Amino acid sequence: MTDTPHHWIVTLVCDDQPGIVHAVTGAIVEAEGNITELQQFSSHESGRFFLRLQTETLADHDRVAAALAPVVEHYGMDCRIDRVGRPLRTLVLVSKAAHCLNDLLFRQRAGQLPAEIPLVIGNHPELGELASFYGVPFESRPVTTPEEKAAFEARILDVVEQHDIELVVLARYMQILSPELCARLAGRIINIHHSFLPGFKGANPYKQAHARGVKLIGATAHFVTSDLDEGPIIEQNVVRVDHSRSPSELVAIGQDEESRTLSQAVTWFAEDRVLLDGRRTIIFK
Repeated sequence: MTDTPHHWIVTLVCDDQPGIVHAVTGAIVEAEGNITELQQFSSHESGRFFLRLQTETLADHDRVAAALAPVVEHYGMDCRIDRVGRPLRTLVLVSKAAHCLNDLLFRQRAGQLPAEIPLVIGNHPELGELASFYGVPFESRPVTTPEEKAAFEARILDVVEQHDIELVVLARYMQILSPELCARLAGRIINIHHSFLPGFKGANPYKQAHARGVKLIGATAHFVTSDLDEGPIIEQNVVRVDHSRSPSELVAIGQDEESRTLSQAVTWFAEDRVLLDGRRTIIFK
């Protein structure tokens, strides 16, 4: 106990059943906590219950956990307690495109992104100068052969262990991760990609979009799974365009959407606002 209030985030997931909110809020009162934010959701599809709350209390982490322990055990909950505003230890992977990395590093330095980025790793050296500008260490490792890819992914796991990394962000990292790495870091890798209707694959998607007269440009941030670009979606944004936009203007517009969408997804994840419900996400904004 101290005289300075703590601000805690509590997230709880369990099978949906009566009495959960009453039991949880009672436990917070037992820890002399004042609930400053509470959101809940019952999934009819999965039968699961999701809850996120923030509480202000003089109780430390262990006391809050002890107060919640009987409730967690009774309802078979997955429970997480964390400090509000704690920077999330984040590893960023990049290739050559700079826009997403620049946005993440700028927001981190400006205090707008609750993340601590100890290292950026690229499969090309081009973004080393940008990382250096923000004072973040940068490593470049080629990924042109199966052996180099295996070494690159081994280095990712080394960094995850050495720096106690909680999240890996693919900031336009243009390589497919192995199923083994996806499984090792399941629920802890976020990717960003452009979203068009119809979907354009391969090289120069914005040129293809221009040729087809696309009216909406967007971006999707999602968790990475072994199914390419099929992981649970965290955030999506779109912006209207018309025939007057050149391919280069579409690129600029799309990159803005990608940067904004990825930063939002990382922020929500760092604030414990993203909970998994099978193949989809529950987002407590």
